[in-house]
Amino acid sequence: MRPELRHLRYLLAVAEHANYTRAAEELHISQPTLSQQIKQLEKTLGAQLLDRTGRTVRLTDAGTAYVHYARRALRDLAAGERAVLDVQDLSRGHLRLAVTPTFTAYLTGPLVAGFHAAHPGITLNVQEMTQDRIEAELLADRLDLGIGFTTADPPGSHLPGISAATLFTETLSLAVGPDHPDAQHEGPLPVRALHDRHLVLLSAEFATRRQIDAHFAEHRVRPYIAVEVNSLNALTEIVRRTPLATVLPDAITREHAHLSPVPLTPALPSRTAALLHRETTYRSAAARAFTRLITQWPPSPGAPDFA
Repeated sequence: MRPELRHLRYLLAVAEHANYTRAAEELHISQPTLSQQIKQLEKTLGAQLLDRTGRTVRLTDAGTAYVHYARRALRDLAAGERAVLDVQDLSRGHLRLAVTPTFTAYLTGPLVAGFHAAHPGITLNVQEMTQDRIEAELLADRLDLGIGFTTADPPGSHLPGISAATLFTETLSLAVGPDHPDAQHEGPLPVRALHDRHLVLLSAEFATRRQIDAHFAEHRVRPYIAVEVNSLNALTEIVRRTPLATVLPDAITREHAHLSPVPLTPALPSRTAALLHRETTYRSAAARAFTRLITQWPPSPGAPDFA
């Protein structure tokens, strides 16, 4: 008897949970049935795949080797199913997209609106997550496309197997509210002027915050971080209602009439937005259509300068 697809799914579930009970609950089968199916797979292969002697169930060396190929087989099968269901005229289909947090504030809405207007039969699943997670989800075939950043230094900044296509350049500046003294400042503001200045910034899990901190450290500027937030909406509201300034991508600042961008000198390094995808994967008609949309997206007043 040859292994069947259910055997692969059952083994992967046990390997992921390291527990028969939780794996059986996820698979909606009984624990004895799951155990029997795994033993049947082991008998077919002539090798023990799971070590059941400890408090948790662990893969044996043979199991670890087999799971690598089982995951790949199921990924390829899922891609094949999507290829069969893919309709080239885009009358129906599905696209799984993820974006890094700052893009949610100004890019996701226009992109989704434009794509839905052009292809109303395509369903979209859009998630916000960190770039590290986007790349991991792309490699696991749980996403079709991601929008994040790319850097030339180091050139291998993406996970192996991830391809990045340049989209546009994003710049950052100081952002202040309508009553802030710097709202009417003419010309760039020296970054040294922010020493001991009270700021509200995104929290450390944001790539934007890490870029800001690196720039301040390079120029030996130590502002007083009065407030940290993990929400862009909260950040813009705080700047609007308090005398605190922040640092944001200019495209976000321009989206809010109550915020004013104040360029800094030396300026914060710009960063390049990129469309991310897995190198060796089936590209559906929906993914190709979205790629065309974002790479040909026309600039409009207040929008970033798309390449």
